[in-house]
Amino acid sequence: MEAIIETTQQEKKDKALKVMLLFAIGSMVMVFAGLTSAYVVSKSRPDWLSDFVLPSDFTISTVAIVISSITMHLALKKTKEGNAKASRVFLLSTLLLGIFFIFLQFRGFGQVISEGYFFTGSESTITTSFLYVVVIVHIVHLVGGLISLLVVIYNDFKQRYNAAQYTGLQLCAWFWHFLDLLWVYLFLFFTFFK
Repeated sequence: MEAIIETTQQEKKDKALKVMLLFAIGSMVMVFAGLTSAYVVSKSRPDWLSDFVLPSDFTISTVAIVISSITMHLALKKTKEGNAKASRVFLLSTLLLGIFFIFLQFRGFGQVISEGYFFTGSESTITTSFLYVVVIVHIVHLVGGLISLLVVIYNDFKQRYNAAQYTGLQLCAWFWHFLDLLWVYLFLFFTFFK
C-alpha cells in the first residue's frame, strides 16, 4: 500500500514538473514571437539592410544544434532501454555540441563585426541590432539548457535514471528539443525574411 502511495506521489510530481516546463516554454515562445514581430515591423526603417546575409558560422551552428538534438533523443532512448553507458556517451556528446554551438555563434558575431556592423553606434543598423539581441537571448536560454544538461549528467553518473525513472532526463530533452526548434525557426526567419 505504501509503495502504491509513493508511486502515485512521484507520478503527480512528474506531471507537475512537465506542466511547469510547458508553461515556461510557452512564455519563451511569446518572447521570441514578440522579438521577431518587432523585427518585421522595423523593416520599414531607413537603415534596414535587405541584402544582409547571415554569417556562415550560423549555418554550421545550426547543423551542430540539430545533431545535438539527435544525440539528446538517443540519450533518452538508451536510458529507457536500460543502457546507461550509451546514454552517458550521448549526453556528453550533446553537451559538447551545445558548447560548440555557442562558440560558433560568437564566431558568427565576429564575422558580422568584420563586415562593419556593430550592436550599437553609428556602424549599427536595425537589422544587425535585432540579430544581436535575438541571438544573445537564445544563447542565454541555451546556457540554461546546458546547466540543466550538466545536472542531468551529474544525476546520470549517480545512477538516478533507469528504464523506470527518467523524468529529469525527459524534461531536459524536451527543453533541449525546444531550443533546437527555436533556433531552426530563428535561422530560417533571419535567412529568408529580407
